[in-house]
Amino acid sequence: MDPSVEPSRVSAILVAAGSSRRMGFDKLLAPLLGVPVLLRSIQAFQECASIHEIIIVTGPDIQREIRVWQSEHDLSKVTHLLEGGAERHFSVSAGLKAVSAECGIVAVHDGARPLISANQITRCVEQAKLHRAVTCARAVTETLKRCDASGCIIDSIDRTHAWVMETPQVFELDLLLKAYEKVIAEKALVTDEVSAVQAIGVPVRVVTNETPNPKITFPEDLVLAEQLLRGADR
Repeated sequence: MDPSVEPSRVSAILVAAGSSRRMGFDKLLAPLLGVPVLLRSIQAFQECASIHEIIIVTGPDIQREIRVWQSEHDLSKVTHLLEGGAERHFSVSAGLKAVSAECGIVAVHDGARPLISANQITRCVEQAKLHRAVTCARAVTETLKRCDASGCIIDSIDRTHAWVMETPQVFELDLLLKAYEKVIAEKALVTDEVSAVQAIGVPVRVVTNETPNPKITFPEDLVLAEQLLRGADR
């Protein structure tokens, strides 16, 4: 892509195809102060002026719920509901095939991160326009230790320059397409888009997130998210 040409549209791919095995129930439909986890994620992108379309990759049951939400809420930016793949990269690849022809930038977000803000999404998009590849992230501030298989601490981990990857992860569309072509052709397994883009030798910059953006994985994460939401409402 010519760096002098500013992309006209930004697409968001929300990945919501997980099995929730560690949760014991479907975390994406779990209520946070009365609003389902996934719906909160969708609404953040709906409300963000930088986002022009939303593509959601998820299973049939969740798709049915989303259609109900569409009748009850303004989710006008949602253009596609797609089936997810067995692995994350297949789900993202399916989403990439559905973006509009006018899309120049794509933001990939975990549907299970419902506390993302519209402001942070915009910050990531603006930085992607400047640097081609960025990710929402936070610096590690906690002390880190490594344990053995029995749970005994064996040594410390240096946290200098260590960052926790979050989402959205935002890229030039052509760049992410190239990265995923390589991932799929080589049958590689990547856990996020940063890893895919790094595999083709492109640097990815972090965009510091100053507000909590936890991924809902365990039941206790719902409790924490509700506490954070109540604090934000004060």
